[in-house]
Amino acid sequence: MLMSMTGYGRVKVAFADKAIVVEIRSLNSKFTDLRIKAPQNYREKEPEIRRILTERLERGKIDFTLEVQSEVGEEGFGLNVALFKKYARELRRLSDELNIPPGDFLQAILRLPNVISAGEDDLDDDEWQAATQAIEEAIQKFDAFRLQEGAVIEEDMQQRIEFILAGLDQVTPFEEERVTKLRQRLFQSLEEYLGKDKVDENRFEQEILFYLEKMDVTEEKVRLEQHCRYFLEELKKKYSPKGRKLSFISQEMGREINTLGAKAYSSDIQRVVVGMKDELEKIKEQIANTL
Repeated sequence: MLMSMTGYGRVKVAFADKAIVVEIRSLNSKFTDLRIKAPQNYREKEPEIRRILTERLERGKIDFTLEVQSEVGEEGFGLNVALFKKYARELRRLSDELNIPPGDFLQAILRLPNVISAGEDDLDDDEWQAATQAIEEAIQKFDAFRLQEGAVIEEDMQQRIEFILAGLDQVTPFEEERVTKLRQRLFQSLEEYLGKDKVDENRFEQEILFYLEKMDVTEEKVRLEQHCRYFLEELKKKYSPKGRKLSFISQEMGREINTLGAKAYSSDIQRVVVGMKDELEKIKEQIANTL
């Protein structure tokens, strides 16, 4: 069970003559980056909302929005008349004092803080209970979206791991071929430098064994296959989150692939290694978007 860090959930719950709308969005992030937007009368509940979201949503750049909409066609806003008059008096006084031509203060005053209020009543227990229900349902939809996205990522990574394993099979015939080429190249060089009659066959075989030991990639192949199998096993397990663990395994895979390339001594093996590296980089990009 793999979960994507990208998620979306939206719920609309009816309450009295209102509708409570909760929307949760997230993108990938190394840490929990939570932003909450809610009506003024919900501010006292923000710490509790933050606690719920932090515990349930794990990591990610998360945007949470809670809106309360009127269902009876009223605009649901009010004009703070006393504050409007106070702003108007002060602006006229400054206009006279500074000898600034008076203008239309209406639009300017309306844009000042708290002149227009949302007409929000105090939050009662019943409305908060309806809001927590909406938050819970939104989280459930959000998690379902993450799981759906995670399944797509899981399938993609599995295919890329299978490609890397197939690359290991492709290396084997090239290993045997490079030994033959190495033997021929060294013997030809010795013949040209010393002459065929002066080549010490025993010493030549010792040198060949020395090079073969340096070129041997059996351990790297075995360890890389083990890491790939381990990756697939963890990928299929039901627990979550698992992104960090998969990231650690992919780092070990990268080390073995790099060593395999360093010991290749073959353009054919290098091509296979480059393909493996390309697939591994795409796997790492996918892991970065998972929990």
